[in-house]
Amino acid sequence: MYLTQGLHRCLQQRPDAIATISGQRAQTYRALADRVARLAGGLKKLGIVPGDRVAYLGLNSDRFHEYYLGAFWAGAVVNPVNTRWSAGEIAYSLDDSGSFILFADETVLPRLDQIRAAYSDLRHLVWVGEGERPDGTIDYEELIASAEPVADERRGGDELAGLFYTGGTTGFPKGVMLTHANLVTGALGAVAWRFVNPGGIFLHAAPMFHLADFAAWTIITLTAGVQVMVPAFNPVAVLKAIETHKVTDTVMVPAMLQLLVDAPELRNFDLSSLNHIGYGGSPISEALLLRAKTALPGVTFCQAYGQTELSPITTLLLPEEHEPGSPRLRSAGRAVPHAEIGIVDEDGARVPTGQVGQIVAKGGHVMAGYWRKPEETQAALKDGWMHTGDAGYLDADGYLYVVDRVKDMVISGGENVYSAEVENAVARHPAVATCAVIGLPDAKWGERVHAVIVLKPGASATDEEIRAHAKELIAGYKCPRSVDFVEALPISSTGKVLKRELRTSYAAKEQEFEYG
Repeated sequence: MYLTQGLHRCLQQRPDAIATISGQRAQTYRALADRVARLAGGLKKLGIVPGDRVAYLGLNSDRFHEYYLGAFWAGAVVNPVNTRWSAGEIAYSLDDSGSFILFADETVLPRLDQIRAAYSDLRHLVWVGEGERPDGTIDYEELIASAEPVADERRGGDELAGLFYTGGTTGFPKGVMLTHANLVTGALGAVAWRFVNPGGIFLHAAPMFHLADFAAWTIITLTAGVQVMVPAFNPVAVLKAIETHKVTDTVMVPAMLQLLVDAPELRNFDLSSLNHIGYGGSPISEALLLRAKTALPGVTFCQAYGQTELSPITTLLLPEEHEPGSPRLRSAGRAVPHAEIGIVDEDGARVPTGQVGQIVAKGGHVMAGYWRKPEETQAALKDGWMHTGDAGYLDADGYLYVVDRVKDMVISGGENVYSAEVENAVARHPAVATCAVIGLPDAKWGERVHAVIVLKPGASATDEEIRAHAKELIAGYKCPRSVDFVEALPISSTGKVLKRELRTSYAAKEQEFEYG
């Protein structure tokens, strides 16, 4: 198993088919293979030897696609960098990984001096942007044009393929070590259960540095599809790309899906080609899912659960299990063919069916470990089981119900309250566009359930209405004891609500609350 395998097959079987579309650029598999082989040659000229790490900091583009393949072709290890990180976090990931080559576009410019000051071992910055090239950088196209094509190193199996750094919201990020076998195993298992349909016209709307999108990238690369890129998620840009390029598949997180189906421009575009959306990254409310199915009547949905350490997919809820009224709709599906899952208590013992505990997973998709962090690796991997840090339970048929991140669970009055359950209830209020539930310090309850809500345009609601609505759906002790209405929630570059930021912000405020 090696990640350039799909490119070799496509070059043999359909060399003149379109491989990528990015802006005004489209190229065939024949042209792509030549550029990838030359890019690998360019990397070798810059000093890369097999096993070296190469970083990329930039928006979605065909050059990001070529970077992945070119690095693997050269035998290197990829290190895709989160575009929303601070200069310190970026420099840390470069330093920690030992990446001495960085591919970057305009997103690096506001932080470039700080990055260079913090990481003096950055030898080469390859400019992949569309604008004027900064001084002291290497032009991407010149690097390819000046290099001779080289043979594919074909590193694979248990050799390291990528360092995928986890989010930097709680201290510095950790580099998740994923092998070629990890990533190909994860992709094959996911496509077998239709997370993304093989060989389709796939739109990269989620960030290409994120592993969920990388999983889709791997599937489409292995199955000879077309990869369409928009620089970043924007509802109108996504709608236009779907119509123009007859996109069949895409992957989103719920926050993106909500923005798409709520976009006023939705009705102005022909979306008849779109037939499948894979989603994951955070729980989705039933209300949003039903809105999406109404707005996109010809589209099927597949929910994925997993994390970076799991390459990243471990369970899938299949399209036929998304029908309204399906008893499985609130589950995250069942283990994919390459995975095994279980639920354990604090001592690592299995818990009975239906009881909440920590979700653990085992299989060929489980990470090799955290880069240069043996203690953290030992804590996460026990007898080959990845301890996810997520709380959930299994039903008698093996369906997984994810109730919360363990760290996001609210303990109010001695009762465990899972934020996802409360968010699902609140989101069913007709005035609510989206919401996040957090626990805040409380003198009476230890923690209180606090809801931060974004209302739909033109809609209105009061604290009392929200609490009364929630009490019709969930137990009183789970309902929000305090509510705040905001214009927007803090969202990470991957579409996840940054609950740590919310907790920090609200805990610092001195407010009096009435308890309903």
